[in-house]
Amino acid sequence: MSLIFRPSPYPHWEFEDPASGDQLRVVPERGGLLTGWRCNGRELVYLDQERFANPALSVRGGMPVLFPICGNLPGDRLPLPEGEFTLKQHGFARDLPWALEALADESGVRLILRDSAATRSQYPFPFRLSLELRLEPSALAITAVVENSGDRPLPFAFGLHPYFAVSSLAATALEGLPERCLNHLTMAAADSTAQLAHLEQGVDLLADPAGPVRLRDRTAGFAVELQLTAPFDLAVVWTDPPRPMVCLEPWTAPRGALLSGERRLDLPPGEQQHLRCRYVLLRD
Repeated sequence: MSLIFRPSPYPHWEFEDPASGDQLRVVPERGGLLTGWRCNGRELVYLDQERFANPALSVRGGMPVLFPICGNLPGDRLPLPEGEFTLKQHGFARDLPWALEALADESGVRLILRDSAATRSQYPFPFRLSLELRLEPSALAITAVVENSGDRPLPFAFGLHPYFAVSSLAATALEGLPERCLNHLTMAAADSTAQLAHLEQGVDLLADPAGPVRLRDRTAGFAVELQLTAPFDLAVVWTDPPRPMVCLEPWTAPRGALLSGERRLDLPPGEQQHLRCRYVLLRD
């Protein structure tokens, strides 16, 4: 197994397991973006390649990384004792170039982002963030490692924003969510079943599931199961009709956590936080 640069259909690095044919595609200079995951012969990741070709536009597809916040802060402002900083929605990790390397055990890749003048102008904390993507049988195992390389606690939230391709929104079902959720469109508690009835009109909800969450494509006859591990155990569901995709996202904390303190992670100096989840391809 090895990393191979491919110039088309867009410049990217490809990692393939020769035994299974499963494959990862990554574009490290575009926010450490996973742009493809082929599993058991099926491409699971949605990517709007036309939009992706224009760096001035936000990406619609792949798996953007959310750090050091998930969602947004009021007015995009982060007040700290040393001053007020501008930190835009979902943070800066998805906009910056990352380093890329193959994992030593040849099971996948590691993407690495370190603090810089650009990050410290928005978030004045030293850090090292790595994202390990491992191919497993019928699965993608993800480990994010956040390291505090500074001399004071590192406050953060972390999330992933993967886009999964589906036959259609009408053919899609979500299983495993609790009865109640938070509707991000109104920032009010809501009934999960009622929210999921509107996938074709667009939903944005946050839930705290007790176990795995499954995204089922009834037309294509498969499901993707998100397996969560605390504290990386909140689930966000987002659709953007008419795009044939559903985002099933693991988050550590809700919107505004850096200010509210709700589920905020405060990492002591010199320590690391490991955050893990898995996506598993299931057949009907």
